[in-house]
Amino acid sequence: MTDIYPSRQAATPQLLPRLDPVVHSEWTADAPITREQAAGFDRDGYLVLDDIFSDAEVAHLQAAAGKLLADPAALAPETIIAEPQSKEVRSIFELHRQSDVMARLAADARLAEVARFLLGDEVYLHQSRLNYKPGFKGKEFYWHSDFETWHVEDGMPRMRALSMSILLAENNANNGPLMVIPGSHRSFLACVGETPENHYLSSLKKQEYGVPDEDSLAEMAFEKGIVAPTGKPGTVIIFDCNLMHGSNGNITPFPRSNAFFVYNAVSNRLQAPFGARKPRPYFLAYRGEPEALTARHGPLTQQELAA
Repeated sequence: MTDIYPSRQAATPQLLPRLDPVVHSEWTADAPITREQAAGFDRDGYLVLDDIFSDAEVAHLQAAAGKLLADPAALAPETIIAEPQSKEVRSIFELHRQSDVMARLAADARLAEVARFLLGDEVYLHQSRLNYKPGFKGKEFYWHSDFETWHVEDGMPRMRALSMSILLAENNANNGPLMVIPGSHRSFLACVGETPENHYLSSLKKQEYGVPDEDSLAEMAFEKGIVAPTGKPGTVIIFDCNLMHGSNGNITPFPRSNAFFVYNAVSNRLQAPFGARKPRPYFLAYRGEPEALTARHGPLTQQELAA
């Protein structure tokens, strides 16, 4: 297959046109989001959904996340990523396979049907994780496009994927929230530097390859601005696979955490990596036959899960 988004191949960075739609469905009155929300996602590359979960559902999710963080020995060790120079948990991958509560959340119709609409296809989980940024010590994560990594290292062919971050703690302007450059998803920034062997072992703590150059970043930021979507627990932040984003460190005493799901179109299944010798491991990128998510309706409660 021709690589229409080549990266980590040239000696200088390049800004390439996006050749894929952002919203892959025509809006109709029965869509799971409003016309304005669909237009905003198309324009800005992200969307914030407020108050879609009840207080009881949020508490249920927080309890499930707390259980995972409290007993990492019960998890697959390769799925746990620690903070740089620390043993504090930064991320737990394969979230939906290690927590029934989180698997139910990923399939919830309030999320899955939005993903299906925006991607114009049945969807499956490319990746899932619990992100945790502890107070005082939570490290920054540098600017990047997820698609650049998923394309180069995982073999995702087209821009037909998105991420959903479900906030499990308050994310405010002070505790290292997600930052995005609105509209940056409209171009693909090809990066420099050949992908090292087993790059994921270091990149999940601090990414040094596949990161944008400062001149291109500055041009994007000055032209489009930087926004930090914030919200209370239960808020959902959806962003396009190619949106430039990152986060500052957290030197406040207030930790933040979120459940994070990457939905990919079934028709966009992974191929051989476009710029790495071998693909990343299973817990970072699902490579099997995609199984479309079945949307689940009803409340996220323990009683519903047990029924």
